[in-house]
Amino acid sequence: MSEPSAKRTAFDKIAVQLSSVAGVHLGTGKRGFGAGALLANGRIFAMDRQGELVLRLPAERVNELVSTGAVRPFTAGKAKPLREWCTLEPGRQARPLALAREALSFAASSPSPTSTANLRRSRGKK
Repeated sequence: MSEPSAKRTAFDKIAVQLSSVAGVHLGTGKRGFGAGALLANGRIFAMDRQGELVLRLPAERVNELVSTGAVRPFTAGKAKPLREWCTLEPGRQARPLALAREALSFAASSPSPTSTANLRRSRGKK
């Protein structure tokens, strides 16, 4: 994120804005889905994917935004879109920071991945 502001991506700008929020941190640089993503409560809520901002929002909100043309469904390279994920294209981002704040709120209200895994184990599920 040390590039001049004209070259920074929407994700970089959002990371700077939201990094001071309690509980928000930048994920590790490990490879794979969400490497270098913004997390809250152990959940990814925003990430950069080839220069495009990707956000995790409630499925109903993603459908609403897709129907207005504000975002595209996010496929993660698969045939079927991920229902709680959307992509904001560069230049078409009407409100990237506002949507990122929605994504942060959604992630913060979701149970942490660790507690979900522990609940599954306690019920005898994998």
